[in-house]
Amino acid sequence: QLERERERERTTTQQMEKICVAVRLRPPVTQEASDGTYWKAEDNRISLHKSLGTPISGNSYAFDHVFDQDCTNARVYELLTKDIIHAAVEGFNGTAFAYGQTSSGKTFTMNGSENDPGIIHLAVKDIFRKIQMITNREFLIRVSYMEIYNEEINDLFAVENQKLQIHESLERGIFVAGLREEIVNSAEQVLKLIQSGEVNRHFGETNMNVRSSRSHTIFRMVIESKGKDINSSSAYSSSDDAIRVSVLNLVDLAGSERIAKTGAGGVRLKEGKHINKSLMILGNVINKLSEGAKQRGHIPYRDSKLTRILQPALGGNAKTSIICTVAPEEIHIEETKGTLQFASRAKRITNCVQVNEILTDAALLKRQKLEIEELRKKLQGSHAEVLEQQILKLRNDMLKYELEREKLAMELEEERKSHKERDQCIREQQMKIDNLNSLVTFSDSDRTSSQEFVRQSVNVESFDSHNTCHDDAFKTPCFKAVPNAYVVKRSNYSTQPEYSPLPDTITNVADEDTWLKMNKGYIADLDSLHMTPARKVQSFDGCSNENYKQQVQNLKRQLELTIKEKDELKINHTEQILLNNRLMGEISELQQEAQLIREVPRQLRESVAYCKDVYKDVLSILQSFVPDEKSATAKLLSSTSEIGTNLFSTLETHFSMDMDGHRTSTMNNSLIQEQCKMLCEKLNSTVTSLVLSEAPTFEDEHLGTP
Repeated sequence: QLERERERERTTTQQMEKICVAVRLRPPVTQEASDGTYWKAEDNRISLHKSLGTPISGNSYAFDHVFDQDCTNARVYELLTKDIIHAAVEGFNGTAFAYGQTSSGKTFTMNGSENDPGIIHLAVKDIFRKIQMITNREFLIRVSYMEIYNEEINDLFAVENQKLQIHESLERGIFVAGLREEIVNSAEQVLKLIQSGEVNRHFGETNMNVRSSRSHTIFRMVIESKGKDINSSSAYSSSDDAIRVSVLNLVDLAGSERIAKTGAGGVRLKEGKHINKSLMILGNVINKLSEGAKQRGHIPYRDSKLTRILQPALGGNAKTSIICTVAPEEIHIEETKGTLQFASRAKRITNCVQVNEILTDAALLKRQKLEIEELRKKLQGSHAEVLEQQILKLRNDMLKYELEREKLAMELEEERKSHKERDQCIREQQMKIDNLNSLVTFSDSDRTSSQEFVRQSVNVESFDSHNTCHDDAFKTPCFKAVPNAYVVKRSNYSTQPEYSPLPDTITNVADEDTWLKMNKGYIADLDSLHMTPARKVQSFDGCSNENYKQQVQNLKRQLELTIKEKDELKINHTEQILLNNRLMGEISELQQEAQLIREVPRQLRESVAYCKDVYKDVLSILQSFVPDEKSATAKLLSSTSEIGTNLFSTLETHFSMDMDGHRTSTMNNSLIQEQCKMLCEKLNSTVTSLVLSEAPTFEDEHLGTP
């Protein structure tokens, strides 16, 4: 038992935690304002809005954290990754990776720049800062750096280590064999190693990114710690010999890409295919893990090397955080929706995390002694109460297990019944299939036997014709097969007759002994028997075969006619579809023209209203220049204003009726004509009165002239 306990042990305290998911919106490439839709980050929610600021329904997502365009890498690390880094120092496995389309800011988030360091750099410095603060434990840190390029694992610390393989063991779990690990003791040493590994990483240029990552990279830190020899009396002090081993993975994924946007070809096209394939498998794994435990089926970890390496981080023993980076441009809306849906599914995954410890013999015995002492103290304090509680607990557990056992027994019995019924159905179906095959075989063999028997009958006639006597005496036909002649084989499904084939007619019948000897194979010359000649042996009429052939030909002709009709119907159907499409196009054009025509009355009404306002303004200005309101000019202007106003009002009414879709009736037309006549008469009367009023004035002025 001590040997089994010496293997990798887990503590009894387990924590169920959901994966922490955050979304980061990178700044736009160009500062031009978008006239269409855009993404907006508010609090912990990101949603799609129209150009006027109205949110679009069904396109809003909530996460643990949402970082806008102005957020720095330091803030992302503080809110998302810092707790995982500190937990890794305490013995918990941890994983943080960036996911998103190409050119969305994943590498910048993980690696950063000189002015804004990324998550990897901040995590390395924070780990060594945390270790320096812990004085009661000793630490040993190993680092490795790998990339997955075209589904091949390469060592970035040692270029010669290419195409490495993934293995799994009870002691180490899932690991990459042959991967170089460097023992480090300072943050500066780790950063130099990362810088040297970045030189060996695969990058390429595409239409969307000048320096695009063409591989997935995994920076791994293995943190081992052991308590120092410090005297302490606590039950779980650091004085035991338990060794904590935790694994921290910091992953920079290559971005998913569309060939139409990146313009990839040749080597870039091959790289993009492998990248999209591994990301698709990662999405399938996330989708399976997001389902319930009962509905969850096989999880395809082994379909990709990326998911195989990250298996403990996805639904296993690890604290995990995912940062999904998205692009704000309107052209990338579909890719952004896919990334947000991936993040929503990942948010539903729950991991079971616990401290990873390796116990030595001394540590195991020491811990057991301490637990025994604690239990002894509890029993001495309240012995009876503790026993009663334990008895009740055991009874409840036993009852629960009994109910579960009965339930399982019932389910097992139902399953057995269903298996029996299924087997019975399979046997019945097999018997039906065998019967059908037998019928088909019998019909084929029967048809063949009939044809062969006709030919054999002809051979028998020819053979008997040579054996008949030349005189008028009759002899018994010989049914023995000719040497090397074809003998008709009976079907396996037909019963064997107990006697030889009979002639058509028998006049005189022989005695039973003679007849039996003849049928047992003896060739007897029974001249005394008066039987029909051999030429009368069973003959078959060829009409049935001819009728059969004729029916087959008729069926073939009917089949050809049916095929021709089917082809004609297909051609007619295709023509009808083309005609319908053409008619639908014409209908849409006519609808557009009708819409334009409907807009004409509204435009005319607006023009008439505008002209009416202008007309009123002009007349008001003219009237302001006439000092005497009772003069003929003032009267003319007043009458003209009234006539024009009535005319414009009539036109507005007419266009309003047309705009509302009401057709003008004959009565409405007659009313308009009457209004026009009245306006003309009024205009004539106004002009006549103006002329008459101006004539005396002109004569007075003429007479007053010397």
